[in-house]
Amino acid sequence: MKRRDFLIKGAGLSLAGALMPGFGGLNAVGLPAEEGNYDLVAVRGGEAVDMFEKAMDALGGMSKFVKSGQKVLVKPNIGWDVPPERAGNTNPDLIHRIVKSCLDAGASEVVVFDHTCDQWDRCYRNSGLEDAARNAGAKVVPGNNESFYKEVSVPGGVKLKNTKVHRDLMDADVFINVPILKHHGSTTVSLAMKNLMGVVWDRGFYHGNDLSQCIADFLTYRKPDLNIIDGYRMMTRNGPRGVSVSDVADLKALIAGEDIVAVDAAATLMFGEKPENIKHIRLANEMGLGTMNLQNLSIKRVKMA
Repeated sequence: MKRRDFLIKGAGLSLAGALMPGFGGLNAVGLPAEEGNYDLVAVRGGEAVDMFEKAMDALGGMSKFVKSGQKVLVKPNIGWDVPPERAGNTNPDLIHRIVKSCLDAGASEVVVFDHTCDQWDRCYRNSGLEDAARNAGAKVVPGNNESFYKEVSVPGGVKLKNTKVHRDLMDADVFINVPILKHHGSTTVSLAMKNLMGVVWDRGFYHGNDLSQCIADFLTYRKPDLNIIDGYRMMTRNGPRGVSVSDVADLKALIAGEDIVAVDAAATLMFGEKPENIKHIRLANEMGLGTMNLQNLSIKRVKMA
């Protein structure tokens, strides 16, 4: 595919989601369930914090995931030195509320970090995420030095056999993954699975050794306990960094669930593409690391005014 055609396809996928009423293709799949027993929740139409509250109510509350005395890692995307309105990073209001929710559930400590692509301290500051997390009571730590990472084996990896992982992930009892939904020039979309590249030191290895396979491989080391996809604002093109606010659509959407493959599949379907067309989602499904077949999952859809 020519680069121009690829970019048009990526922009078309995102804009289809921005214009699509309700939940798009996600309306047609899923089974009913009772509150607290849903596999997946999709919310549209509210502010970021309000959509998070609706999603957590449907999933059974944060106390279902975080127990008293546990150490929690909340992993947003803080990769880029851009302000919140550019939608390159996770919404700071959402991270503030997630941190407080974990502490309210009894967490002994909540840590927030990312291995950024731009200069780390500028990313932390200008994204608004450092202040948002700290003001909520989190410990915000850097990810910019190799000494923070330890070598681990990736037991089921096809291409990624070992990697260096940030020590705060290794120490965490609970791992909450909070990516932003956006276009990506290499993987079409950047969602929950792609966000885990921010917990490893050598991302260059991924890019040189089948990016999509390495993204799927990492899940054989550790999967998040909860995934919350921030679609309040979505970068529609020129991802993953974007160029200006003209790349951004105000979707006011959020998707949450335990199964990282299912959450990514739902986000992809909801915003106008098929999960099987996203290579890392398809590979993770084939490896048995989660499911992209949503018809057998209980899905809650919440439309806010």
